[in-house]
Amino acid sequence: MARNPLHDILAFLAVAREQSFTRAAGKLGVSQSALSHTIRTLEARMGVRLLIRTTRSVSPTEAGERLLQAVGPELEAIEAEIAAVSDLQGKPGGSLRITATDYAADQVLRPRLAPLLRRYPDIHIEIHVDYALTDIVAQRYDLGVRWGDQVAKDMVAVRVGPDVRSVIVGAPAYFAHRNPPASPQDLVHHNCIGLRLASGEMHAWELNDGQRELRVQVQGQAVFNGVYQILAAALDGCGLAFLPEDLVQQHVEAGRLCAVLCHWAPVIPGLHVYYSQLRPGSRALELVIDALRYRPTDGRPA
Repeated sequence: MARNPLHDILAFLAVAREQSFTRAAGKLGVSQSALSHTIRTLEARMGVRLLIRTTRSVSPTEAGERLLQAVGPELEAIEAEIAAVSDLQGKPGGSLRITATDYAADQVLRPRLAPLLRRYPDIHIEIHVDYALTDIVAQRYDLGVRWGDQVAKDMVAVRVGPDVRSVIVGAPAYFAHRNPPASPQDLVHHNCIGLRLASGEMHAWELNDGQRELRVQVQGQAVFNGVYQILAAALDGCGLAFLPEDLVQQHVEAGRLCAVLCHWAPVIPGLHVYYSQLRPGSRALELVIDALRYRPTDGRPA
């Protein structure tokens, strides 16, 4: 039986996108050795090397990148049309890739998408946790979730959460040996738990009292790249943390954390899910966006 070249192209696209034979094999449901053989066969047939393999990474060659850019979007369009045909049969399906911060994934995506996945078993969702301002088109994500002021203007955005205050908190154990800060300037004398952004820069604490805005570049002994690790460190008494209010509220009410400089707590535009206006639509995409859509109960418009 003649080998289907489309099968080999799909295998190449999976490896190129995942930049890993292991992850690509897992998504395709084949063994890593079988996938490697498929790629070697494709390269031999085309007479050109498509992937650069090292012990730690896989990346497309110039020829591989050209194939990826030329064929990838076309196959994605075909997959979208196949999903649309499935929708006509009353069974929405397809795979969606979403990039989000850990806070968004835990507070919004996981609880709201769980009922959807139970109801529609043919819909598959992959969530990638990242703090970078990801170019979802270039990185081939279907959706992104970020704060409202971080969404690019050329994206279609839908609000999925209310505006949120960011507050500074510390544990009683931390304040047992030092006075709480009385002003933002006092923060330079405190042990502040830092957030390292994907760019490598440290996240500055942007404070606002309603009239003035201050950007404070804090320092401390502990630095993390996720808010949940920062929260845990604050609860352990390691220092002050700057976190979304809804994430720390239960700990403040229980006395495990104390909020300081409360009148300097800025309001962050709520989380939004966004996608490219050029992306082909599908019933699965519509269902996911509708499941994530913010529906306030206090009368404010959605």
